Amino acid sequence: MSQVQTVTVGPGDSDQRLDRWFRRLFPHVSQGRIEKMCRKGEIRVDGGRVKASTRLTTGAQVRIPPLPEAHEIRVMTAAKVSDSDAKLIRDCVIYRDDHIIALNKPPGLPSQGGSKQKRHVDGLSEALRFGFDDKPRLVHRLDKDTSGVLLLARTREMAAALTAALRHRQTRKIYWAVVAGVPTPYLGEIKYGLVKAPGHGRGGEGEKMHCLHPRDVDGTPGAKRAITQYATLYRVASRAAWVAMEPITGRTHQLRAHMSEIGHPIIGDGKYGGSGQENQGDGWGAQLGGIISNKLHLHARTMQLEHPVTRKPLSIVAPLPEHMERTFDTFQWTPDMAAEDPFETLQ
Repeated sequence: MSQVQTVTVGPGDSDQRLDRWFRRLFPHVSQGRIEKMCRKGEIRVDGGRVKASTRLTTGAQVRIPPLPEAHEIRVMTAAKVSDSDAKLIRDCVIYRDDHIIALNKPPGLPSQGGSKQKRHVDGLSEALRFGFDDKPRLVHRLDKDTSGVLLLARTREMAAALTAALRHRQTRKIYWAVVAGVPTPYLGEIKYGLVKAPGHGRGGEGEKMHCLHPRDVDGTPGAKRAITQYATLYRVASRAAWVAMEPITGRTHQLRAHMSEIGHPIIGDGKYGGSGQENQGDGWGAQLGGIISNKLHLHARTMQLEHPVTRKPLSIVAPLPEHMERTFDTFQWTPDMAAEDPFETLQ
């Protein structure tokens, strides 16, 4: 075991999450252990208790508790990615330069590990070095069952720049979904606040977000304001609709909770859509039945941003996953039927 030590956060690590900074310095320490050490107060920043998600600032003093020694960490970590998994994650790459890698994340693959998640993008990214000394870093996340554009930074400086751009809403993300029923009006904005409800599992596995009327947000502990713009693109009678969504804020499960709250859950959403109930056209129930897949029909279709280095506009588009392609074929929809900017009238 090592001794207690104090590490000063350098300029290149400013605005980085504590857990990501910690795992870069001590890659043999698991995410679960980092979170446990934070809960117990063993990891502290400037003498105070912190969460794993705490953002670090230049000059901050991080207390590191005694840790087990690690030997040949880089070799051991890289060896965990099998040839088949390396091929899988490399096949997901839809954009790459010296600074950024963009993936089309498949549904079912978590962005990061957890107590029950041993195979995830963060771990498989060891296979995405492409000649660099360090593996690329996640700068945001998608839910396990959500597919689409996921950005990784190839350096610490790029990670800080992309994280800042995402936080200050200097990027634009448009999601596609198939929902139960047909939202009306066809073009609108959802402003329900969100608050986390405790889960039933030992690790909070059943956690979900509850919607609140905007007037109740300020008076509810832990609640946050959330805004989603949506545009109904095409429909199938009153049974289902193809919807584009743009999250103006970036809250956990925001799109899923918001669409469920207005009575049009995303198809295949077992957490927010009442997966055991079939939709009869009244917007209730996230199962269409028949040949339509029960997988979540939510896809991060495009991300637009200014490249932090070249300063040129960068637009990344992710093709639909197989199960959504089949649903589109069934309803005779094609991606080129969508307007380039379905929210133009809301700007």
